[in-house]
Amino acid sequence: MAVLAAVPALLPAEVAGGIKWTPPSAWKSQGPRPMRAATYTVPAAPGDKEPGEVAVFYFGPGQGGSVQANIQRWIGQFEQPDGKPSAGKEKTAKRTINGLPVTTIDLSGTYKAAAGPMAPTPVSKPGYRLLGAIVEGPQGAVFFKFTGPAKTVAANQAAFESLLASITR
Repeated sequence: MAVLAAVPALLPAEVAGGIKWTPPSAWKSQGPRPMRAATYTVPAAPGDKEPGEVAVFYFGPGQGGSVQANIQRWIGQFEQPDGKPSAGKEKTAKRTINGLPVTTIDLSGTYKAAAGPMAPTPVSKPGYRLLGAIVEGPQGAVFFKFTGPAKTVAANQAAFESLLASITR
């Protein structure tokens, strides 16, 4: 029994849409929620008042809208410090991870966060950043959306990239 106790626990891979991934060990899983395959709380960077959040969405085969429609929706959830729209301020890229097409986005500004299903007015969160990835999985798109204070997102960008690198079928 002592031998088993000495073996480090491996983090279980999460699964949705025919893909699996392994979250960073420092991120706290919140488990599935309505419309989410997984949710992680990302520790706040020193000086930030709130943590980041990685939400993973999977709606089913052919569901959730196109990759481009989702990128545009995410851009629409941010505005620039001067109050202007964020269109054109995002950095997007396409790449392949373990044979799967992935579109990524990086955007900073004021995040218009949904306050919840019963609160129709979004909450403005200045100084926020979004790192997003849409993975075209064998059973449909899986959406990874990392939002949080810009310092917290920057401090965890390598961890987010590690999560993306872990994606397999």
